[in-house]
Amino acid sequence: MGIWAQSGMAGCDDRMSMAAVPVTDRGQKKRRIVTLALMAIFLMSASFFLIDRKEETIIVVSFPNGREIEAEVADTPEKLLVGLAFRETLPANGGLLYIFETTGQNHLWTKAYRFPVDMMWVDESHHIVGLKENVAPCLEDDCPKYSSSPEAVRYAIQTEAGFIKREGITVGVELKYTLRM
Repeated sequence: MGIWAQSGMAGCDDRMSMAAVPVTDRGQKKRRIVTLALMAIFLMSASFFLIDRKEETIIVVSFPNGREIEAEVADTPEKLLVGLAFRETLPANGGLLYIFETTGQNHLWTKAYRFPVDMMWVDESHHIVGLKENVAPCLEDDCPKYSSSPEAVRYAIQTEAGFIKREGITVGVELKYTLRM
């Protein structure tokens, strides 16, 4: 072969090897990304089992008539927002106690609830200042918000529908809270 043919072939070899390099780099990049993604998934999964998760806080709410309910506490932004949504029922003698960050006009809704509830609004001195009975679940995007208007509240309690009527709960009743250990 002539010099031109050899240099042409050499050029072809260079081009072929240059074209092969990016393909190999892409393959390595893909492997690195997949490896990193798998490692991230593994670490997240491991942390789920290794983190010491706090059990749900339960407060026993005592009414003057002697009735007590065991209320799960909603005291984080997520729990305050979601409430009882997506649950099928409340446990017997159960409820949800909302502890709002500040005293004021705090609101509740029943978005994505699957059962009706009674609502009680409670001030800082643990007196009931507002009641709403048999509030229906809301399955729409735009759900009504309920409040104790015009009273300022620090707490709210949701129970099964019919609780307020059955137990004779009225505005002004003082509640007692006991942390269940």
